[in-house]
Amino acid sequence: MATVIPPPNKRQKREQLERTQVHQDVHATALEAGSFRVRFIDNEQNQLAEVVEIPLGDASEKNVSLLLNTLLGRDREDFTPYRFRIHVPSSDTIIDTYPTPAEFMSILRKHGVNNPFETTLTLSAEPQAVFKVQAVTRMSHKIPGHGEAILAAQFSPRSSSRLATGSGDNTARIWDTDTGTPKYTLAGHTGWVLAVAYSGDGNRLATGSMDKTVRMWDADTGKAVGRPFTGHSKWVTSIAWQPFHLWEDETPRLASASKDGTVRIWIVNTGRIEHVLSGHKGNVSCVKWGGTGLIYTGSHDKTVKVWNAVDGTLARTLSAHAHWINHLALSTDFVLRTAYHDHTRNVPHTIEAQRAKAKERFEKAATRQGKVVERLVTASDDFTMHLWDPEQTKPLARMLGHQKQVNHVTFSPDGTLIASASWDNSTKLWSSRDGKFINTLRGHVGPVYISAFSADSRLLVTASKDTTLKVWSMATCKLAKDLPGHDDEVYAVDWSPDGKKVGSGGKDKAVRLWMN
Repeated sequence: MATVIPPPNKRQKREQLERTQVHQDVHATALEAGSFRVRFIDNEQNQLAEVVEIPLGDASEKNVSLLLNTLLGRDREDFTPYRFRIHVPSSDTIIDTYPTPAEFMSILRKHGVNNPFETTLTLSAEPQAVFKVQAVTRMSHKIPGHGEAILAAQFSPRSSSRLATGSGDNTARIWDTDTGTPKYTLAGHTGWVLAVAYSGDGNRLATGSMDKTVRMWDADTGKAVGRPFTGHSKWVTSIAWQPFHLWEDETPRLASASKDGTVRIWIVNTGRIEHVLSGHKGNVSCVKWGGTGLIYTGSHDKTVKVWNAVDGTLARTLSAHAHWINHLALSTDFVLRTAYHDHTRNVPHTIEAQRAKAKERFEKAATRQGKVVERLVTASDDFTMHLWDPEQTKPLARMLGHQKQVNHVTFSPDGTLIASASWDNSTKLWSSRDGKFINTLRGHVGPVYISAFSADSRLLVTASKDTTLKVWSMATCKLAKDLPGHDDEVYAVDWSPDGKKVGSGGKDKAVRLWMN
């Protein structure tokens, strides 16, 4: 009697299917077999290494980064991760998002490069942070305490253990984020606290309020320092510390912007007004103090003004927007905020060394083609952003794409990306080099109020009216983690400079802390 072979079981069928798929993948790869030549350049167009040939199958961004480090003769422990941009041959087009090996050919052909095997591709290599921040994945603490909505939040530059918040209950608070408990209640304002900002050394906290005053607090004790700074005739909407490397004789200065159309420069130790910057014809919505000694102000009068901080004179007016300017960001915001604090945690022991390190970090972040240049981006109710070189009166780029008002803009810490948050429920990414659009981050079902980059520039967290936070990967421009947990709109979010925590607050009055 003949032996009848039983039919394959489920495991055998699955293995057979997997083998079939492997054969198909090998066949598909074989169709695109080949290699192409690559020339590496840095941000200043200098060639970094000799022209090399790379097999298409090995052309992942990680492999190309390893290859460049090897060509530069670095030891394994000194390897620097790189982000690459592809310069399309015989064109001014630059592909900002590096494709996977499987997508490589189709992306190049889409840009008119039909046979890359017969040409030399130029890759601009941008070094990324050596350390890597992990995406926050869970809520570690929910801390009640405020009696009204939380309107502003900022971590101390010294440590992720301290978070300051400002609220509609007329107080600011400092929280111990390690234990998830309130640390200090900063009481004294008689109106909503709209702005909080730590000094570069982390020793002081400034708060601005609807009661028309600015107050100064000792960040370590929570006690008020000196008297309230009075002079504004309407709400204080934004505050900015003088960059740490520009402090003289331990006498820092602070700029406050107001709905009264002026910006006031205060000598912090005495509370005396040094300059009143008047010239705007409407509410000054945002102020930034740059590392080269210039102050930038954006107003509802549709203009940005650039001031000399030393003598308070107007340097130039930047006019291009057709509606209110809601927010400003500088390409050096992160290094100015953190001063001499970095991921190494090596804090110099003397004031002179601290100032030198802060200046060195600033100049490294701001140097382009051998020149210190800060870039400025402005966000407006006219649905657009503009990218500026503040030395010029015409914008470098007009950034179009949002369908509603743009509420907030921010540069990545490495200065290469811009994120814009809008009332059209989306966040968009742009190249800081030329303002070119990169991608749209869709996922929120309500207006996006604010966003914050991780210290290594690889992740972005966004806060929305839809009660959620979302974490996005900058490598893939896709959602990395959805963070529900708030009970109402989220107005404020910050990522700690050491990358360990995210703090958020909003209409539900409780601070949320997030960790990985």
